[in-house]
Amino acid sequence: MSTPPLFILASASPARRQLLIQAGITPVVHPSRFDESSIQTENPADLVEQLALGKASAVAEELSRDSNVLWAENPDLSLALKDAALVIMGCDSLLVVNSMVCGKPKSPEIAVARWKQMRGRQGTLLTGHVLIDLAQKKTLRRHQGTQVTFADISDRQIEAYVATGEPLQCAGAFALDGRGGLFVQEITGCYSNIIGLSLPLLREMLEELGYCATDFWIDIAAG
Repeated sequence: MSTPPLFILASASPARRQLLIQAGITPVVHPSRFDESSIQTENPADLVEQLALGKASAVAEELSRDSNVLWAENPDLSLALKDAALVIMGCDSLLVVNSMVCGKPKSPEIAVARWKQMRGRQGTLLTGHVLIDLAQKKTLRRHQGTQVTFADISDRQIEAYVATGEPLQCAGAFALDGRGGLFVQEITGCYSNIIGLSLPLLREMLEELGYCATDFWIDIAAG
């Protein structure tokens, strides 16, 4: 492969971007404008996969028409990567506790109510992962589940946590890599999945597309 592949993250999530960077993959962030309300299904695993697919597909369609938008939006992006294969990733997460499906809470009141239901209980954090390789015209969709046991915290702690605003930005109303980490008692399964994407699953999906994860250890900046 003469030009290394370019990894496109179809998400504005700072947590997902940071996970990738820590793993050596510096993504080009190009958030999707996909309408999530268009997906209706009662199966949580299918829901996160379909949402991830919608996000990745929307970006793939846009970049198939004109990939120059990436360089227009990112002036520091190396022109040497103009001929690179584009691999687009879409993700979506939600928490299932006692058959209750929880995305991002829409208000502090909802976040407080959810935490009162979650505390002292175990839930499953599901993340849908989709990779679209434009050059090969291949699409992979998978999901990963991680078991999370929440501490039996007090009303005062719940209210203080919600007042920080952090739960309103997170699926399941908690951020493991933030203040919410104080209130997670135990984790069974993939740690990074709870933060936003499963790095082991990503590695496996890249290999299925014929790449090595280290192919993406490149400097994407110009100069």
